[in-house]
Amino acid sequence: MCDTFVGLPEATTDGSVILGKNSDREPNEAHELLLVPATDHAGTGLRATYLEIPQVSHTHAVILAKPYWIWGAEMGVNEHGVAIGNEAVFTKAKREKQPGLLGMDLLRLGLERAVTAEEAVTVITDLLVEYGQGGQAGHTHKLVYDNSFIVSDRTQAWVLETVGRDWAAQRGQGSASISNGLTLG
Repeated sequence: MCDTFVGLPEATTDGSVILGKNSDREPNEAHELLLVPATDHAGTGLRATYLEIPQVSHTHAVILAKPYWIWGAEMGVNEHGVAIGNEAVFTKAKREKQPGLLGMDLLRLGLERAVTAEEAVTVITDLLVEYGQGGQAGHTHKLVYDNSFIVSDRTQAWVLETVGRDWAAQRGQGSASISNGLTLG
């Protein structure tokens, strides 16, 4: 199982925000750390893992921890202090026939396009509704799932859970954690 947690300033002894995540990707599926500088774009398209979507005019600098073969990432932070970790959520929801954005793609897009945690939640949910989610997320074996996220910045954190194109979000108080199941009512 994977787990992500966040401790907000009121829950840490030094008033910092701590986001942590563990990953249970497959053996021999290398994780890479990737620094992507802030970039101005000239209206080009963006190729995520399975879809091409419109690129925005400016993306923020990010540091990502990602499986080598996926465009997106399991966790990361941007130049504004927005940090996100994601988890697979296994549901019985019917899958769309065509691949959408992987949860890891949504995570990276949220980091590249947002200045606050709340803005990142909006970026992720808008893209989720427009393009859907899904596609092969396993390195050597079939693995398709929905996603949950913890999205934080220097002052706030959100738990965001998704099933297909549907989503629910709740602002965290003090601390929050997610694993491989839905937790929001």
